[in-house]
Amino acid sequence: MAVSAADAQTTSRGQHRGLVLRVVSAAILGPLLLAAIWFGFPWIDLVAAVAAPLMVSEWIALTRGHLAMRALAIAYSMAALVALLWLRHQPADGRETILWLVACVWATDIGAFVVGRTAGGAKLAPRISPGKTWSGLIGGMAWAAVASAAMGYAFGLGHSIELAVTGAILAVVGQCGDLLESAAKRSAGVKDSGTLIPGHGGLLDRIDALMAVLVVVALARLVMGGGWPWR
Repeated sequence: MAVSAADAQTTSRGQHRGLVLRVVSAAILGPLLLAAIWFGFPWIDLVAAVAAPLMVSEWIALTRGHLAMRALAIAYSMAALVALLWLRHQPADGRETILWLVACVWATDIGAFVVGRTAGGAKLAPRISPGKTWSGLIGGMAWAAVASAAMGYAFGLGHSIELAVTGAILAVVGQCGDLLESAAKRSAGVKDSGTLIPGHGGLLDRIDALMAVLVVVALARLVMGGGWPWR
């Protein structure tokens, strides 16, 4: 079916408005999150306290009729919040660790978007998230590797090559977290997990990758011991 000029113009305006909303929301919420991370207690704890019921309510909406999936999803969310607080409140390098992993997640998102849109190519998981491509994943890994090494250099901690490899791995972890939430939304027949954040959707839509990275980084530190990834 042919698309009229009016329809195309309407679609273009809608996409432009959505992009503006995304940018404005990110410009407001991003600095607030970074400030909470920077100053730590009690601000990061307040963020976790506010996020917890919102995450639970969104998971409940996404998992209607799936009680076992709901229980696992809520447990996963709480594990991510516990990981956030545990890592941030570490006596040594807690602030640096959270800023590092947030930088990796954001770099993954930006790299995947830029490279995926530019290069296109084969779809990563067409049945779950049709917009994701293998080129986007590779781009996200590359950007995360650079961001990870750069953060280590800026902090004067860790080894650049090891941090670059770790950043690339975390990009894959983050994308898995993104696909997990996308699968839940597809099962529920919805586009977004909620309408909390203008232009972005629900809270889970914004932190799905971060949740996965938080859990994995916390588990890795428990296994590796010491101040991983810095030592």
